[in-house]
Amino acid sequence: MTFFWSSWITILSIMCWAAILGVLLMVLKYKPELEDDGTTGHAYDGIKEYDKPLPKWWLVIFFGSIAWGVAYWVFFPGIFPSKWEGIATVEVDGEIVPWTSKNELYSELESNNKVFTDNFEKNILAKADASGATETLAALAELQATMRRSETPPADLQDQIDKKTAELSPYVEKLSENRNALKVGSRLFLQNCAVCHGSNAKGAIGYPNLTDNDWLYGGEASNILTTLHKGRVGGMAAWRDQIGEDGVRAVSEYVLSISGNQPGYELDKAQVAQGEAIFNEPTNCVLCHGADAKGMTSTGAPNLTDNIWLYGGDRETIRETLRYGRAGVMPEWETKLGNERIMLLAAYVYSLSDKTPQPAAKAPTATQIATTIETTAN
Repeated sequence: MTFFWSSWITILSIMCWAAILGVLLMVLKYKPELEDDGTTGHAYDGIKEYDKPLPKWWLVIFFGSIAWGVAYWVFFPGIFPSKWEGIATVEVDGEIVPWTSKNELYSELESNNKVFTDNFEKNILAKADASGATETLAALAELQATMRRSETPPADLQDQIDKKTAELSPYVEKLSENRNALKVGSRLFLQNCAVCHGSNAKGAIGYPNLTDNDWLYGGEASNILTTLHKGRVGGMAAWRDQIGEDGVRAVSEYVLSISGNQPGYELDKAQVAQGEAIFNEPTNCVLCHGADAKGMTSTGAPNLTDNIWLYGGDRETIRETLRYGRAGVMPEWETKLGNERIMLLAAYVYSLSDKTPQPAAKAPTATQIATTIETTAN
């Protein structure tokens, strides 16, 4: 709050308080002249007015509320919050800090989280034979706290955090086989992830299916943990300005020729050859998708030789992707859920994925591409 509004609210509050107190004291001190019968001489519709003292219980409550207001100003930052922090405190992240509504919220969240983590350790980790994760979680939490408090954290601190996170992978795999862990994980998924990936986790256009075995950044427990902790920012550049509309159409035709779900398209042989040349230029598509077009999990580049598409694999959709690019964001959940809940969520997602070994798809050879073109042309 700015100094102006802080001052305005403070001055208005004090003026109201002083006015109410002044009126009350004036009424208490005022002694009107009374008639012989004890009335003030005022009559309304035959009703005479007496001058009786205010009820003591009412005065106690009234003065008590005024005293409570003054005490509130002392304990809490009610007067000039930018200057007076009050004397009330709460504990946040192991430190005693001045009371604010924000700090009180964080303190209550930490208290509730303590109840959750205690239950997590006793009733979930222990029963899943994963109690070894407790020590790793404690070390990870300490490293994360150091990162939050440090304006200039050590250069290797993030590497240490990543290492500790990876050490949780075996325990995530154990949790993925535990009924209670999956029950909690499913609730976390429905509350936080279903809005994008769907309640059945099968995704939608632009949102990955989490129940198959095709992963942009890897589907191992360690990969899922990293994705949930840090989030992902995927980007497919727009290529129309670099390769032109003709280049967009040519590369799209080439991608169609090597993909696994386009047998019904009549392919243009000349465009396929031109697109292949553009694709394989060192600074173009091959840089992320690789010479075999199978993509790279390190960059989140998808495999273009299968029949799984995030935004659609028809000719016009591929052209649109090349023209304008794509941008996908998976938010980080570390600061929102915490390490224990992320473990449960990772275990649930890991349990959903199809771990059936799949034969490695081979990129079609030039002969196969030519045969496909001739077949569809006939």
